[in-house]
Amino acid sequence: MRKLFLSLIFVCILLPQSTLFAQDYSHFETDPVILERIDEWQDLKFGFMMHWGMYSQWGVVESWSICNEPWIDRGGVPYNQYVADYRKLNETFNPTNFNPQEWADLAYNAGMRYVVFTTKHHDGFCMFDTKETSYSVSDPSCAYSKDESKDITKDIIEAFRAKGFWTGLYYSKPDWHNSDYWAPEWATPDRSVNYDPALHPERWQRFCDFTFNQIKELTTNYGDIDILWLDGGWVRPEWSLNDEYRAWLGCQGWSQDINMPKIATMAREHNNDLIIVDRTVHGKYENYRTPEQLVPDTPLPYPWETCMSMGNSWSYVETDNYKSTAKLISILVDVVAKGGNYLLNVGPAPDGTLPPTAIERMKEIGAWMKVNGIAIYNTRPIYPYCEGNVRYTQTKKGTIYAIYLCEEGKSLPESFTVSNFDDIKTRGAIKILGCKKNAVMKSIDGKATVFIPENVRKTMRGAVTFVIGE
Repeated sequence: MRKLFLSLIFVCILLPQSTLFAQDYSHFETDPVILERIDEWQDLKFGFMMHWGMYSQWGVVESWSICNEPWIDRGGVPYNQYVADYRKLNETFNPTNFNPQEWADLAYNAGMRYVVFTTKHHDGFCMFDTKETSYSVSDPSCAYSKDESKDITKDIIEAFRAKGFWTGLYYSKPDWHNSDYWAPEWATPDRSVNYDPALHPERWQRFCDFTFNQIKELTTNYGDIDILWLDGGWVRPEWSLNDEYRAWLGCQGWSQDINMPKIATMAREHNNDLIIVDRTVHGKYENYRTPEQLVPDTPLPYPWETCMSMGNSWSYVETDNYKSTAKLISILVDVVAKGGNYLLNVGPAPDGTLPPTAIERMKEIGAWMKVNGIAIYNTRPIYPYCEGNVRYTQTKKGTIYAIYLCEEGKSLPESFTVSNFDDIKTRGAIKILGCKKNAVMKSIDGKATVFIPENVRKTMRGAVTFVIGE
């Protein structure tokens, strides 16, 4: 069971949101305080996410193996037996090597500037001290409760805040452990609540109260929180339901309204500039959108963030296949050039350490960011954004960068053309970040062409930044 792998794990959770929810709604955020905060968040560009919970002990995809949808493979283990065994994982979860300061140092040195931590995933196990359930790291039923701290979320928030990070809390709206969501007297055929809330309003209200109270704990007990990142988009109000949504979910399509206006008002009483991300529920409480495991082909007309796993899995898998450093940097550059932020996820091991390959990748990304971060942070898109292997960024003061993305294993070309921006002059020497040599820009047949010295082409690889307009 510890080596169980799930097939088709991304079938339902990683479909492009633009495909799933094509309809938009006009009730968007208008509060100038929140709008200014979103603009500040867009300056950060690079964030760190961790999917971590008791499921890391089995090396299986977070929570999903206890969902009884037909695409999930439990290796032949009967469903009821599997769920019973899975739910006991809280008893043995004991990350004795957990050191949040090391995580924060590593992420900061990698160039990341905000963090989003999974305080509770769909399985309902809470990585924070909560009074609403005994299913948490702080309860005596969990082995980790014997630790002096007992509150993993608190330790993470304090460690990252000390490094100057914006702090974000992931919270799953559905809760498969809560008996008022998955009622034990009925079957659980899919991810949704297993009864019609309209027919059992008192029971649904208990679940709404539970959700409200937990989010209140998260937004009051940990100081000033910057981002409330809500997952589980099938928990949504009636106004957001449509045939396209129901076809995607494949369930009864019941309205699962948890009263987001009430939750948002409460959360912002303690964090007046809190950014709320009610994922896929387009409207006032989805302050930015989160395309998952993909980069849009073109810039999007609203604030957005690509959330992506460093490996194939969101959570810890010992044999996971990690993207190369060059690939991760090229994704970061591509996202930023198109106006987005990049939230990169790593799944910590059950003992509380980050996987060695992930550490290596983060250190290598950090080395690149120390040289090229000026072309990433605080920038905005500039048309045409992308041309071939070139990605453009622009600072608020007007400096224009052309970042050339070498294909892995290949060198820089002798020359490449860039757009003739109105506010730059085709001229001689131009800077190459991280290099003492300059490139030369000339006008060839009316096109701005950058010529790269041979010794630079021999020594520089990956993503190379050229300052083409100052």
